Amino acid sequence: MNVGIIGCGKIGQKRAESLGDNTLKAVADIHLQSAYDLAMKYEGVKVFSDYKELLKIPEIDIVIVSTVNNMLAPIASDAMRAKKHVLIEKPGAIHHSELDVLILLAEKYNVQVKVGYNLRYHPAINKAIFICREGDIGELMFLTIHYGHGGRLGYNKEWRSNKEISGGGELEDQGVHCIDLAQCILGDLSLISGKIKTYFWDMKVEDNAFLILENEKGNIAQIQVSCTEWRNTFSLEIYGKTGKLKVEGLGGSYGTEKLTLYKMLPEMGIPQITTFEYAQPDNSFEKEFIQFVNFIWFKEEPWSNLKESQKILKIVDEVYECNK
Repeated sequence: MNVGIIGCGKIGQKRAESLGDNTLKAVADIHLQSAYDLAMKYEGVKVFSDYKELLKIPEIDIVIVSTVNNMLAPIASDAMRAKKHVLIEKPGAIHHSELDVLILLAEKYNVQVKVGYNLRYHPAINKAIFICREGDIGELMFLTIHYGHGGRLGYNKEWRSNKEISGGGELEDQGVHCIDLAQCILGDLSLISGKIKTYFWDMKVEDNAFLILENEKGNIAQIQVSCTEWRNTFSLEIYGKTGKLKVEGLGGSYGTEKLTLYKMLPEMGIPQITTFEYAQPDNSFEKEFIQFVNFIWFKEEPWSNLKESQKILKIVDEVYECNK
């Protein structure tokens, strides 16, 4: 399929590298040089500073929207009105109410829309989800997720620290990934408690968030996200009645991706331990895009559709409302 990318920053570049057998036809960015820098890596790619010009190209089938948060939903809406299938970078919008419009437009124009939550496609996380669904650690009890990065000089002056552009801080950035994973494993979740704090960075959004979520069966998800970690980190621990799963690392600066299965023995004591390591480069963006293309062609339901993404943002909005 033919693809257009709107937003040519770091994530837009990663998306361009992850198209598989599909073809990049055009890119757009308000910073024209960023668009040119991306286009030069591929043959025959058209460049625009106005994304609406990209949407006029009839042969483009899919538009990837990888802009700052406050422009995700408006640009996706225009792309859908142009009858393009759309992959929107997470969180898909600033407020959950913005996704109501996208849900209606997807039905009206008969286009497929997905919000990009690529963590589900990391091999260790993907295998952990599969093991849970196979029942290999027994009935699930609870899970914990810790996700954070160390920040960098000037972090508090970047767009993510501007609430009008980002919608929020760590909760809206890495927090939505964690809620998505918890929702994928435990199903629909409700907010029990949520606190946001700005401990270190001089900015008007939170640099740490702490959540407790619960499903209708009483399973608990504990989540902490932070940009005062000082070293990038990711860990996911899932506890069942006959075993435990632990995912560590995401590759790159987060460390080698690893999944450990702790299988309880009948006599209990020290469990049987099996470890899987994934040292290959991260290809989660490509796996996600291929699944989206399959959804368009074969109507295979994708992970992280609009309604699932709206549930994530409802939790985020509720946390911010509780912490006013």
